[in-house]
Amino acid sequence: MSARHEATNDRRPGDLLVRGGAVLFGVGLLALIVGVVPAVISDSTAPAALLVSAVSLLPLGLAVALVGLLRGARTRRREARRSD
Repeated sequence: MSARHEATNDRRPGDLLVRGGAVLFGVGLLALIVGVVPAVISDSTAPAALLVSAVSLLPLGLAVALVGLLRGARTRRREARRSD
């Protein structure tokens, strides 16, 4: 039985952007959970800075990861054209 894809440790263009975007998105999601859950459970309000960071980090992380994916796809497409 053979594997479909070989495991390679080389980094492709966009990999760091995808990882960085995932980290930003994760931090934003954590800030959102920490800010919203206490407000749902009790009548306390979360600090505004926490909610602002959540609202800004979530879309920023998503955008950075998408840019990384697009950059990687564009590079792979360019490499495929060269090999033809």
